Amino acid sequence: MKNYVILGNGAAAVGCIEGIRSADKSGKISVISAENRHVYARPLISYYLEGKTDAKKMKYRPDDFYDKNGCEVFYGETAVKIDTSSKTVYTDKDTAVKYDSLCVATGSSPFVPPFEGLDTVENKFTFMTLDDALAVEKKLSLGSRVLIVGAGLIGLKCAEGIYGKAAEITVCDLADRVLSSILDAECAITVQKRLEKQGINFMLSDSAVKFDKNTAYMKSGKTVFFDILILAVGVRANTALIKDIGGDVNRGITVNERMETSVRDIYAAGDCAEGNDISFGAKRVLAIMPNAYIQGYTAGVCMAGGDAVFDNAIPMNSIGFFGHHIMTAGTYEGECSETVNGENVKRFFVKDGFLKGFIIIGNTDRAGIYTSLIRNRVPLDGVDFESLKKLASNSVFSSEIRKQKFGGVV
Repeated sequence: MKNYVILGNGAAAVGCIEGIRSADKSGKISVISAENRHVYARPLISYYLEGKTDAKKMKYRPDDFYDKNGCEVFYGETAVKIDTSSKTVYTDKDTAVKYDSLCVATGSSPFVPPFEGLDTVENKFTFMTLDDALAVEKKLSLGSRVLIVGAGLIGLKCAEGIYGKAAEITVCDLADRVLSSILDAECAITVQKRLEKQGINFMLSDSAVKFDKNTAYMKSGKTVFFDILILAVGVRANTALIKDIGGDVNRGITVNERMETSVRDIYAAGDCAEGNDISFGAKRVLAIMPNAYIQGYTAGVCMAGGDAVFDNAIPMNSIGFFGHHIMTAGTYEGECSETVNGENVKRFFVKDGFLKGFIIIGNTDRAGIYTSLIRNRVPLDGVDFESLKKLASNSVFSSEIRKQKFGGVV
């Protein structure tokens, strides 16, 4: 009987478990989970604060998921060392677990810059886990002034989550626009204005450089007074375990299409892994939940002796703020064209006859068709792309393309 070990307990770990069980029904699966919680959907933590969901509804799989899949879960333990000679993983609780195949799905951790005086701030939090959300909730009051450092996905979802539970919310960022990693300047302004209508304040091209208790001193020379500080500057892939054993690491743990690392019998998946982005033509960390699951599933199948590849990964984001939806995918290179219908905006980026990326704000219905165009590298000269830009529909494709390129996905 084969021993499988998974480090981490998020979407990639779930994918890995299900991938293993698709090929091996009896092997032993051990899961080492740093969080002392059943697997849950992390993108929902802001909705938890809003009261739109609860801890039970956030669970990514049913309560009996581990039992049904024959998993032993080591809750509240963090892997600290991999010994490749004995094929053993050691945890911070002195647990030793043997493996035949190992998947590193350790995710990422908040990046906290070394701000001067940060240690003087009593109520400071990150916003990546359910425990983070619970800690913030405990300190929030209707009179709280909240400063969020970071206007990216995490920072803005935090702002939405605490909206209505604080007196004042200010978001600052050194970037000159909100969501700078996924939006261009024009689309960012549209989103920012909508957030400002809710009373959220922004200080862009500006950020804290020093703290003194409840005062932030900004790069611009301004001061901001706050009661609660949220640090949402960014994240870094957890790569140390592979780096320590001489594995190939860049921004993430480098993997091939089978999710194999450079170390024999060790795989990686999820936010800690760096795989090929077909829209960009290079390896990148694609820290989004669907890719994490697919990477994990691919790793699991291969760990169990099956044959699977994930060779069409692209960056994607689907997010909403106060009922206003945003979906992005791919890269923003090539010729840009835009369609606007009221508050609904679609931007498409075309290069060498292929759709490379898009930004949609407002109505995102059937946007998966555009995603499939990118993933499957469908030549645009074979479709009525002008009609497709206005209305996403399968009907603009020939029956042959629908069958060969899309199957039943869209």
